[in-house]
Amino acid sequence: MISSREQVTQMILAAKVARGLKWSQVAEAVGLSKEWTTAACLGQMTLDKAQAEVVGGLFGLPDEAVAWLQIVPYKGSLPTAIPTDPLIYRWYELVNVYGTTIKELIHEEFGDGIMSAIDFSMDIQRQPDPKGDRVNVVLSGKFLPYKTY
Repeated sequence: MISSREQVTQMILAAKVARGLKWSQVAEAVGLSKEWTTAACLGQMTLDKAQAEVVGGLFGLPDEAVAWLQIVPYKGSLPTAIPTDPLIYRWYELVNVYGTTIKELIHEEFGDGIMSAIDFSMDIQRQPDPKGDRVNVVLSGKFLPYKTY
C-alpha cells in the first residue's frame, strides 16, 4: 500500500535509474516541458489523468501510484530550511546575495507586487563556452501587483 506522494517520487526515481530514462524523454512523452514534467515527477505538480497514465507507463507504476500523481501535492521539497545539497545551496546563496537587488529592480520596473510562481515558466539549457560550459536558466513569471481595498 502506498501511503504518501513521497513514496511515489521514490518509486519514480528508482525506475528512472533502472530504466535509464532522461527527464527530457519523460517530458516528450507527456507533451510538456522538461522543467515542469520533472517537477511533477518529483512531487511538486499535479498531473491530469492522461499525463499520470503516461508517467505510470514509462516508470512501470501500479494504478495506486498513478492515482497519487493526480492529487494536489504539498509543495516544498527541501528537507531543511537551509539546503545542504551544494547545487541547491548555490541557489539559496544567489537569493541571499542578489535577492534584494532582484526585489528592487522588479519593484522599480513593475511597482509593488510579486513574480508569480504559479503563472510561471522555466527553461534550463546548456550554454557552450570555451572556458567551461555555462548553465543558462530563464525564469519567467507573471507580475501580480498588490491591490488596494
